Amino acid sequence: MSPLISTVELARLLDRSPASLVVLDATTTLPGETFDPDLVFRDGHVPGAQRFDIDVFSDPDSSLPHMVPSQGRFARLIGALGVGNDSDVVFYDQTGVASAARGWWLLGLFGHDRVRVLDGGLPVWRAEGRALEAGPPAAPAAARFVAMPRLARLAGLGDVAALSAAAVAGADGSGRARLLDARSRGRFEAIVPEPRAGLPGGHIPGAVNLPFGELLVDGVRFRPTDELRARFAEAGVASGDRVVTSCGSGLTASVLSLGLAICGDGPGLLYDGSWTEWAQSGQPRAEGPARRTSP
Repeated sequence: MSPLISTVELARLLDRSPASLVVLDATTTLPGETFDPDLVFRDGHVPGAQRFDIDVFSDPDSSLPHMVPSQGRFARLIGALGVGNDSDVVFYDQTGVASAARGWWLLGLFGHDRVRVLDGGLPVWRAEGRALEAGPPAAPAAARFVAMPRLARLAGLGDVAALSAAAVAGADGSGRARLLDARSRGRFEAIVPEPRAGLPGGHIPGAVNLPFGELLVDGVRFRPTDELRARFAEAGVASGDRVVTSCGSGLTASVLSLGLAICGDGPGLLYDGSWTEWAQSGQPRAEGPARRTSP
């Protein structure tokens, strides 16, 4: 099953109203965005959708943003939204795709594969004149969700430190960098400041920059599969490689993970702490397009 669903297909599913279908609006704000996702949701959302608040579906005890919650917390919260192990879940985003991709990745991390992302999100849904609901959603019937975590999809600081060291050691061309950073080139090269106050710029040594927007058309639709494969190939990734995706806080990295899955290569691993954790950890830091490191 493709990890994407078209607006046409979702509209047909909504017409049939299968009991297994759960639509989730996962919108959160990215750096530079100031709107309130909850207010926008109440102004208009896909009929029957529930709000999936990424900040709620995060570890409340971590000082880092958007960290993966515990198995128990995730199962309790997702069940309260009506998602059970037999549910068909569709995530969408009000403005783009990053938040929906994060929801897709999280549900997959906890063992659920019947999950897709609405290609084009709410912008395309609206542009096509499709039905919208306004106001707060009706309370869903709670479901039982048994989490089956696949932690091999998650990379931690130690994993990435080892990968970084190996990538730097292979800088003569004998190795291929497989750590992809989804942030903009300006942030990756430390040309522009990080949006989080006091956080230094730059990137993990050995990482390759693949801004998540390069996988998209107009910021909302994924490119055709052959174009996605070409973008990954330009970043040094061959089909079948194990790839670790990263970004600022684990959100836009999931767009790269979703792109890999669309290409049939699985989601790879996602470094949840991403640059926010790495830059504060005392690990080496690189700036610019070249491999220049600083302690």
